[in-house]
Amino acid sequence: MYIVLVLILAYLIGSIPSGLIIGKLFYGIDIREQGSGNLGATNTFRVLGTKAGSVVMAADILKGTLATLLPAFFGLDHTLHPLLVGLVAVIGHIFPIFAKFRGGKAVATSAGVVLAYQWPLFILIIIVFLVTLKISKYVSLSSISAAIFAVLYTLVYMIATHDWPLFVIILALSSFVLYRHKANIKRIREKTEPKVTWL
Repeated sequence: MYIVLVLILAYLIGSIPSGLIIGKLFYGIDIREQGSGNLGATNTFRVLGTKAGSVVMAADILKGTLATLLPAFFGLDHTLHPLLVGLVAVIGHIFPIFAKFRGGKAVATSAGVVLAYQWPLFILIIIVFLVTLKISKYVSLSSISAAIFAVLYTLVYMIATHDWPLFVIILALSSFVLYRHKANIKRIREKTEPKVTWL
């Protein structure tokens, strides 16, 4: 029973629409009707600015981190793998019950899952993201590059440590990221994807 409750709680945490809340509460704007229509941090940056975007990004990362730590909070860390709970939170972020199942692209919340489980990998992912962003000016390409790096890193890590749950969940999370960026990949190929102007 506790396992089911933790999984439901993780989904509900992931479903909290940070971008929608910040936009409506402080700016009177529904970001689903602006920019790309996405509820994630990137669209929040573009529509509401750096301050709001930073808050939403931090909140979305925190959702993944908090959910991943739930098994430890409830004393279930030996019976319920934290990465599985984190995965459920990411699904909640993508398909949030509180926002008509129209959510974000899974990047920040996935990063939060990694932060809770293996913070050195989180740091490396952030570095890859920022370096790619500096070079390309594409947020989407930076997210995709970070996801691919995470898969390659955890593959090598699994071979060395036999931590196959980490590889499997990272593969699933990265697949979500890549799938949610299908339109961005097409625009990058067509050279119509917007670039950041603040870096």
